[in-house]
Amino acid sequence: MAGPGPKLASWFFACVAAAAAHAADVTGQSSAPIVNPAIDPVAFLRVAGDALAQRERRRVSEAEFVRMRREPGTVVLDARSKARYDQLHVEGALHLSFPDIAIESLAALLPDKDVRILIYCNNNFRGAEGPFPKKLASASLNLSTFVALYDYGYRNVWELGPLIDVETSTIPFARGVPATP
Repeated sequence: MAGPGPKLASWFFACVAAAAAHAADVTGQSSAPIVNPAIDPVAFLRVAGDALAQRERRRVSEAEFVRMRREPGTVVLDARSKARYDQLHVEGALHLSFPDIAIESLAALLPDKDVRILIYCNNNFRGAEGPFPKKLASASLNLSTFVALYDYGYRNVWELGPLIDVETSTIPFARGVPATP
């Protein structure tokens, strides 16, 4: 089964195009597009659809996450802000804030694109709103992180799936300084 990816991407692109047309009508500006070769929404939507289809097969339980994080060749990546990471993070997690995900930073932190990467976000944990403040489900950092890593060529990405209470979790947590690879 293909998952929701391509349908979602088509629908989203249609909405973006309609919004752009509406904005041009409202402002009285020409409907000629403003071209920027460094920004490609069509490619973004295609990649997001492909990544989200793969994501459906790459979500793991708490027990699987705990087991996988212990295995050699596995990296846990935390893409939250440094302030939130410093408050509380999965023990051993590498930190790369989502806004800092770029060609060079990924190459420096994760030079092997085949490395197994486990990701998690605020919406995986409850009971610790300081380090893990709740986000809208549609704005979950797991979604954007998964899509970004996929777009940069990392295909061995796995996501913690459930919502877990930090007080009863079997996942070990730590505070403070980011781990180094």
